[in-house]
Amino acid sequence: MDPTTPTAPAVKSRKPRAELVLESGLFHSRWLMAPFYIGLVLALALLLFVFAKKLFLAIPTVGSMNAEEAIMLVLSLIDMSLAGNLLLIVIFSGYENFVSKIDTANHEDRPSWMGTVDFSGLKMKLIASIVAISAISLLRAFMQLSEGQGIEERSLFWLVVIHLTFVGSGVLLALMDWLASKVDRH
Repeated sequence: MDPTTPTAPAVKSRKPRAELVLESGLFHSRWLMAPFYIGLVLALALLLFVFAKKLFLAIPTVGSMNAEEAIMLVLSLIDMSLAGNLLLIVIFSGYENFVSKIDTANHEDRPSWMGTVDFSGLKMKLIASIVAISAISLLRAFMQLSEGQGIEERSLFWLVVIHLTFVGSGVLLALMDWLASKVDRH
């Protein structure tokens, strides 16, 4: 830069120093969330361990499984996979929305939704994952019933009620987000 070129003067804030210090402290407090996301990464590793253990223990019994047992195994593995996906969505979106942007330097494997999922989108992805997990649990219960395994009518009732509650919550959240998008912002 040419030493004779005038530089723009620094803009002085009109806020009192105490207010600036407080706001800076509040802004930097977002880093208190980072350990939560590290904990969720550890939970993802634990889920991977349980997934691998279930799969490893099932391999020797594959030859003697009937179709229903194989489907139950697959549903359990899908259930854990959906839970893992849910954890990743919360980790990536939560960290990027509330702590700091993740600099992946345009890595080719960067998910397209990363950095674009706002809090509203995160809620919708969260409820959609919960509904899918709930549906798999309900399907697993119905599979047990079709195999003639005893399942309490009360348990089945509550599985259906809980699933419908999740579905209804998802619809209401989507409706609230849609209505909020129609309101003029000021």
